[in-house]
Amino acid sequence: MCGRYTLATADPAQVRARFPIAESVEVRRRYNVAPGDDVLAVTTDRSGAPRGELLRWGLVPSWAESPESRLKMINARVETVSERPAFRTAFGRFRCLIVADGFYEWRSGGPRQPKQAYHITRADDQLFAFAGLWSVWKGQDGRQIRSCTILTTRPNQAVAALHDRMPVILERDAEQLWLDPGTARSALMELLEPLPDARIALRPVGPAVNDARYDGPECLEAPGSEPEQALL
Repeated sequence: MCGRYTLATADPAQVRARFPIAESVEVRRRYNVAPGDDVLAVTTDRSGAPRGELLRWGLVPSWAESPESRLKMINARVETVSERPAFRTAFGRFRCLIVADGFYEWRSGGPRQPKQAYHITRADDQLFAFAGLWSVWKGQDGRQIRSCTILTTRPNQAVAALHDRMPVILERDAEQLWLDPGTARSALMELLEPLPDARIALRPVGPAVNDARYDGPECLEAPGSEPEQALL
C-alpha cells in the first residue's frame, strides 16, 4: 500500500512549472502527507483539459450513502481497479495525477524493535505523479467532497524488501495518456507497471514520520538526527 508520501523538495514555482497548477490552488511543502489530508492533484474538466486542484486522500464513491469510509479507500489495486464497484467508474472516466516527490515504507524490526521508515524517491530526485482516481460525492445537504485514491501495483525488487505493494509512479510521457479520457483500457493497463529498480532510490529516515500528525522537515532527517521536539 501507499499510506504516506511527500511533496517536500520543490518550491511552489517548480511545481507549477512542472504541472498545470493555477495560482489559485495552494501549493506548499509537505513532509508527511497522510490519509484524510487534502492533496495536490491534476484532474480534467468536462472538455478533457487538465486542471490543478486539492482532493481529499481517501476515495468516496459518488454513490456512497456516507463519506465516513473515505480513509479505507486510500489505495486501489491495479489488478482489480476496472472491476470493483468503488473504482470502476473512476477508472473509466475520472483519472488524475497526484503530485509527489517521494513516499514512505517501513521495514519491520525484530522483537521489541520499532519499524524502520524509508523514504523512496526517483533516483533523479525529480517531481513525479502517482496514478490516481478521483470522485465527487454530494450529500443531501448540498455538501461536496472531492476525493482521490492512489493506484498500487506489485513492487519492484528494491521495494519488495519492504512491502508487497508499491504505488504506481507514472513516467512523464505517460501522464497525458493517463489523463486522456480517450485512452483505451488496454493502453491504460500498460502504464500501471512498477518503476524499474534503477529509477528509484531508498534511504532510511528517523522516527518523526511515524506520527501521522507531524508534518515537519524532521520527517526526512536521517535516523538519530531528529530534535526531541519533533517527536512530540
